[in-house]
Amino acid sequence: MKKIIVFVLVIAISAAAYAQKSMWIVAGQSNASGMGDRRTSMKYTNPKCFDYLETCDSLRILQDPTGENGKYFGKANSGSICPSFAWNLNKMTGDTVIIVSAARGGSACSTTGETIYGTWAEKGILPLFDAAMTKCKAAMALTGLNFSGVIWLQGERDANAINDGKMDGKDYEDALRNLIERFRKNFGDEDLPFYIVLTGQYLNHRQKGYHQVRAAQRKVAKTMDNVHLVPIDPWLFPQMNMMTDDIHYSQFAYNLIGETIARQITEDRIINGY
Repeated sequence: MKKIIVFVLVIAISAAAYAQKSMWIVAGQSNASGMGDRRTSMKYTNPKCFDYLETCDSLRILQDPTGENGKYFGKANSGSICPSFAWNLNKMTGDTVIIVSAARGGSACSTTGETIYGTWAEKGILPLFDAAMTKCKAAMALTGLNFSGVIWLQGERDANAINDGKMDGKDYEDALRNLIERFRKNFGDEDLPFYIVLTGQYLNHRQKGYHQVRAAQRKVAKTMDNVHLVPIDPWLFPQMNMMTDDIHYSQFAYNLIGETIARQITEDRIINGY
C-alpha cells in the first residue's frame, strides 16, 4: 500500500511540475477541422479546456463541434480531434489547454495544388495562412500566451494534384518546409514544435500522390528540428473500420489521434525538459 501511495504521489508531483497554460493551433484541411460525430466525441466538458472564438474574441469551454464559421475557416462537422487532445493533455500534464481551430476542407499546402478552397502557401486565391495568423494573434492578445505548437492534418489536396500531374512530392516537401518556417517566424519561435499526422489514403483512387506526400512528410520530420510525426498511421484506418467515407476518419479515429498527440507531447516535454 505504501508503494502505491508513493507511486501516485510521484505522478502527481511530476504532473504538477509540468503544468502550465498551453495554446495550440490545429490546422490543415477537413480532417483537421473534423468530419466525425459529436455524439461519440469526448463529452467531458473540462473547465481547463477551451476553444478560442474569433467572432466574439472570447474563450468557451471546449466541446464538439469545435471551431466556428468565419471568413475562411469552419467548425467541425460535427466531431474532431480537439476534445480528445485537450482532455488527454490536461489529464496527463495538468495543463490548461486552449485550442485555436484554423482548417479548411480541400485546402492545399502548395500554390500548385490550390483550387477554389485555398492554399497555405504565401500567395494564392484564398490566403489561409494570413487568415490563420490574424486569428492566432487575436488569441494571443486575449490570453497573453504564446503558442505551444502546431498540429497539422493535411495533404490530400496536394496528393490529388500529384496524381493529376500538376506537381510532385518535392513540390509538397518544399511547401511544407516553407509553411513551418513561416509559422515559426510569425510566432517568434524558431523552435516551435510542429506535429504532423501522416496523410491517409483516398479509397478507390490512385495512391501514387498519397505515397509521395507521406514520403515528403516523413523527410521533413526527419530533417527539420522539432518537427514530429505523430505515431499513428491513418493509412491503416480503412482496414480497421475507422472511416466515415472514402477519405474522412471516424470519430473513434479522431479520438485516438487526439489522445496519441497528447501522449507524444507529454513524453516530449518530459524528455526535453520544457
